[in-house]
Amino acid sequence: MLEIRHLRTLSALRSAGSLVRAAQLLNLTQSALSHQIKLLEDRYGGPLFERKSVPIGFTATGARLLKLADLLLPEIEAAEREVARLTQGDTGQLRVVLECHTCFDWLMPVMDEFRKRWPEVEIDLVSGFHSEPAELLRSGAADLVIGSPYGPDFATFPLFRFEILVVMAQKHRLAAQRRLQAADFEGETLITYPVPESRIDLIREVLQPAHIHFERRTAELTVAVLQLVASRRGIAALPNWAIKNYVDYDYVIAKPIGEQGLWSDLFVSVPEAQKHKAYVLDFVNVIREQCASTLDGIKLLS
Repeated sequence: MLEIRHLRTLSALRSAGSLVRAAQLLNLTQSALSHQIKLLEDRYGGPLFERKSVPIGFTATGARLLKLADLLLPEIEAAEREVARLTQGDTGQLRVVLECHTCFDWLMPVMDEFRKRWPEVEIDLVSGFHSEPAELLRSGAADLVIGSPYGPDFATFPLFRFEILVVMAQKHRLAAQRRLQAADFEGETLITYPVPESRIDLIREVLQPAHIHFERRTAELTVAVLQLVASRRGIAALPNWAIKNYVDYDYVIAKPIGEQGLWSDLFVSVPEAQKHKAYVLDFVNVIREQCASTLDGIKLLS
């Protein structure tokens, strides 16, 4: 029997663009997703999509089922939100704190989509730099933090893993290297956001353990950081999604760090009292859905 989960699978395949990312979006293993698709294809007697096309191209059968998904899934999701409003109320407040400066790049479309779904929930950004975002949750000055997890005092929802890359000018002395090791940073100027060193993955995870000496310069905005890099004032370490356009247009070049790369995980943290609220859960879902379809090189966390 065709089930709602099957329609969600096809919709996730289309938005994620690959089996791997669709499985992450659905919180399934890739083998479980492949098995589900095989059962569907056995039922309908043929493939639902072209395995080797990028992005995924759907067959006539798959396209017809997607048309059904586009008709039914929005109605089901709207009904679920309406039921949540009836049982929990449809008003509330989400004051969001960003620990990650570059999250602004993808957060605005997320907030726009959330406002469409929950027009009566007031959502806003808590402006300025905050050295201890968890204290804002404890004091009631904020409702939700996007960044690192904050331990057992708060409910935590996983978002995604991303790679941190080093960006440098085209003719930098390290430009010919395939990837960088800790020793390569000796004597370099590292351009960062104005945050404590303990909050910078490259410094905390790579440079400090190897006792590497470096200079540090700060800038508030991503574009300012990249302008300094392009002007050969130093190098920077930024998330892959934040630098993609600059690398694509040869403004700067990017290199991975270490043999396995330097990766970081992003979470949503809320006070325990907030964790079951429907609009909080939907906000997390919107982030995951939007980022899975728009950000290259991320891995959704389960």
